[in-house]
Amino acid sequence: MIYADAAAWRAAPEKRVLLFGMSGLGKTHLSNLLREGGGWFHYSVDYRIGTRYMGEHIADNFKREAMKVPLLRELLMTDSVYIASNITFDNLAPLSTYLGKPGDPARGGLPFAEYMQRQEQHRQAEIAALHDTGHFARRAQAIYGYPNFVCDSGGSICEVVNPEDPADPVLTALSQDTLMIWIEGSDAHTAELVRRFDRAPKPMYYQPAFLHAAWADYLAKTGAEEEAVDPDAFVRWTYARALAHRQPRYAAMAANWGLKVRAEDVARLRSPDDFTDLVAEALDRRA
Repeated sequence: MIYADAAAWRAAPEKRVLLFGMSGLGKTHLSNLLREGGGWFHYSVDYRIGTRYMGEHIADNFKREAMKVPLLRELLMTDSVYIASNITFDNLAPLSTYLGKPGDPARGGLPFAEYMQRQEQHRQAEIAALHDTGHFARRAQAIYGYPNFVCDSGGSICEVVNPEDPADPVLTALSQDTLMIWIEGSDAHTAELVRRFDRAPKPMYYQPAFLHAAWADYLAKTGAEEEAVDPDAFVRWTYARALAHRQPRYAAMAANWGLKVRAEDVARLRSPDDFTDLVAEALDRRA
């Protein structure tokens, strides 16, 4: 790790960290806290994916839908309107909407083959955005003078790396530029994430092998034909399994490449100094 112990971390004039863990456990909240406290540059991997690497896919999808409306079709064909994504750090809906859900097209579903194609686009985009982390850390200091840097990674980071491989190219690059910190949730957090997802199921990225197995199991369990699957029902059914699938991968990332802090401790942070103390305590425990 780039900080050998708590003393090295506290003394470092430039602090660089990457936060990882399930969506909803405080990565973006903590990143905003650090940025607003001053001296920290906030790099959002999901925002980078949705703008630099998948922005054209997202905008083209909007245009395809607009072309179905006669008035908008006419305006688009004459370059009279401009359609673009308004994605922000706090509103990633354009990205998740593009990823979509498989199933009945009458209920907003996609053919499974197209769904998997969009998943692959996201995989490539996420790897590229993660590789941009070091560039943005150096850019933040060289251009804007920020001494400290926080990378707010997506919940699916564990799906595009192999934490058990000491030569994993993405984790190797990230560990050279940042201290990787897992925000670990409790069983109560997991239950709340499942309840929250059940109320508003949203598209997510998963490993291809996991998705193919989940899709086959769901079709066998329900007896439904592919084009008759309720998209929301499928992603709800998949989500709890995804949490169980990701948990050991996050744990291996923390054990082999970084450290961990508890989500309840992150929720109590009120300033960048509090964060410095929390990381120092985690480094002491690891030592």
